[in-house]
Amino acid sequence: MAKERRRAVLELLQRPGNARCADCGAPDPDWASYTLGVFICLSCSGIHRNIPQVSKVKSVRLDAWEEAQVEFMASHGNDAARDAYESKVPPFYYRPTSSDCQLLREQWIRAKYERLEFTHPEKQEPYSAGYREGSLWKRGRDNGQFLSRKFVLTEREGSLKYFNRNDAKEPKAVMKIEHLNATFQPAKIGHPHGLQITYLKDNSTRNIFVYHEDGKEIVDWFNALRAARFHYLQVAFPGASDADLVPKLSRNYLKEGYMEKTGPKQTEGFRKRWFTMDDRRLMYFKDPLDAFARGEVFIGSRESGYTVLDGLPPSTQGHHWPHGITIVTPERRFLLACETESEQRAWMEAFRKVVDRPMLPQEYAVEAHFKHKP
Repeated sequence: MAKERRRAVLELLQRPGNARCADCGAPDPDWASYTLGVFICLSCSGIHRNIPQVSKVKSVRLDAWEEAQVEFMASHGNDAARDAYESKVPPFYYRPTSSDCQLLREQWIRAKYERLEFTHPEKQEPYSAGYREGSLWKRGRDNGQFLSRKFVLTEREGSLKYFNRNDAKEPKAVMKIEHLNATFQPAKIGHPHGLQITYLKDNSTRNIFVYHEDGKEIVDWFNALRAARFHYLQVAFPGASDADLVPKLSRNYLKEGYMEKTGPKQTEGFRKRWFTMDDRRLMYFKDPLDAFARGEVFIGSRESGYTVLDGLPPSTQGHHWPHGITIVTPERRFLLACETESEQRAWMEAFRKVVDRPMLPQEYAVEAHFKHKP
C-alpha cells in the first residue's frame, strides 16, 4: 500500500504545472508541501520548513504518504495553488527563479503563503504606495564602514534620495528613477540581505551598497524601486505592454569577476581589475565595492563594428594570467586576460551575447556619449 501511494504521488508530477517547482520554476521537483498541495524543489522545501504553521513538507520519493495526503495533493497541485495564492501579484513584483539568492526566494514564499500578500492587495502597501522612507545600512564610500542612513523614495519626484542625518534638510545624493538599477549581491557585499543600487551621475555609473537586518524590509525596498521604475516607464512609453516593461525594471549583471587589463597603448603592464558587465556597459573597478568605475567600455553590436576574439595579439607582453580575450571596438582594441579557461569561456559567452544582439535606437545615443568622453 505504501508503495502504491508513493507511486500515486509520483504520477501527479506528470500533470500540467507540476513538472516545475511551484515557487522558483526549477525542473523536476522532488518535494511537496502536503498542507498547501504544491510540488517544490529541494531548495524551496528548506524555506517551507521554516514556516511549519503554514507548510509541512515531504519527499515525493523517500517519505511515507497517507491516503488523505495523496488525495489532497491530487485535488490541488501547482496550477491550483498559483490561482489561489498568486491571483493579485502586481506586474512589477519580482518573481524569483532558481538562480536567484535565498533571500528573494524566501520572501516570495513567505509573501505568498504566510502573509497572503497576493490575495489581499492592501498588504502590498509597503511597496506599491509610491512613497517609502526608512533607514538602511549604507557602506561608506571611502572607509568601507556601514552606517545607518535615511532613504526616501518618491515616485512623484521620480527619485530615491539618502540623507547623512535623519534631520538633514538636504539629501547627500538624489538618484533619478529613470537611470536607477538594484540587484541583490549578498556574496559581494558580505551580508545575506546586501543590495547594490546603481545610478548615473554625469553619465558615469555610481554604486551604493546597502542592507537591512530584516529580510522583508530590504525586499520591500527592492520591489518599491521596481514599482517606481514601472510607473515611470508606463508614462515614458505609453503604448508599451506590461510584458514589454517588466524586463526593464531591474537588471542582474551578465557577468562579474576579476580579469587583467592593460592600457590603451598596450605597452604598460597588465593590472588585475574587477569587471562588471551591465547590459552594454563593461565597467572595471580596482575593488568590487568601489563607488565609481575606473573606466567604462561600451560594447555595441557586430553590425556596428564590435567583435570579441579568443586570445591576445602574438606580441602581447606583461600579462600574468594565460587566457586572453580581445574586444575590438570601432576606436580601439581592449586586451584582457583571465586566470582560468572556464572564466575565459564564461566571459566570451557574455560578450558574444551582447555583440550578437542588434542595437536599439536609444543605445546609439549612449554609444555616441562614450565616444565623446574625454
